Amino acid sequence: MSGHTRYRSTLVDGLSVFYREAGPPNAPVLLLLHGFPSSSRMFEPLLDRLADQFRLIAPDYPGFGHSDAPSPASYPYTFDRIAATMSSFAAAVGAEQYLLYVQDYGGPVGFRMALADPGRLHGLVVQNAVAHDTGLGPLWATRRAFWQDRAGHEAAIRENILSMAATRKRHVGDDPDPELYDPDLWADEHAFLSRPGEIEIQLDLMYDYRTNVASYPVWQEWLQRTQPPLLVVWGRHDTSFEISEPAAYRSDVPGAEVHLLDGGHFALDTRADEVAALVRTFAGRVLGPGQRGHNVSRES
Repeated sequence: MSGHTRYRSTLVDGLSVFYREAGPPNAPVLLLLHGFPSSSRMFEPLLDRLADQFRLIAPDYPGFGHSDAPSPASYPYTFDRIAATMSSFAAAVGAEQYLLYVQDYGGPVGFRMALADPGRLHGLVVQNAVAHDTGLGPLWATRRAFWQDRAGHEAAIRENILSMAATRKRHVGDDPDPELYDPDLWADEHAFLSRPGEIEIQLDLMYDYRTNVASYPVWQEWLQRTQPPLLVVWGRHDTSFEISEPAAYRSDVPGAEVHLLDGGHFALDTRADEVAALVRTFAGRVLGPGQRGHNVSRES
């Protein structure tokens, strides 16, 4: 029954981490790292379409979805800490090597994991996740001000996080056909963001995002030096991140495969068939006929 999604939890560093899994247990692993303010639920379309050939594993970060959400006093909500937890999670579920799919927050989590242990990485799929300062759109002006003066700008960030309109906008962006989007996508996320204690978690993570921007040159140098197998799939109607970002990845990795789709920040909302087909072809090429794959561990 490899095509059926399983809904599981495992204990990682004392926390219950929820994850969705589909596909044969001995198949090549696609590790799927979600964005903000989503969860592993965003990857259901891929689990439905690719489980015949791959073992797909999609966890919820601590503080997201159905995973434990300890208070910031007991679990520091930083990208360093979440990446460490996700590395421990991958080991706990037997994902010794994997093709990594990252979206939004999944980018900074995934880049940390890749640089910390490149031997586990077969390749990288980037879908609307940024690794260049030029990729951050105009709405990041308020967030940059927040990083400089948290107390002075926290109210504006709090309002943005808790706004139903902003939650919808993250999905629809400037897509000229908003009727393609299921309102449950943002209604569920808004309900999640409204949970007791959730705003404190998300404010801490948004404040820590400044460490990602500081790390961009390191990630770019790693991309340029190792030239990992790279697929960039980009929803062109994203208003959070700039349309220039796919070209920036190709500048770092000239052999990267880049595709612009008529989707939004969460391209799987409306373009799941296209994304799944691109991932299937890319993974088949990276992993080879026998699907044994190779890792990204070239050091200077």
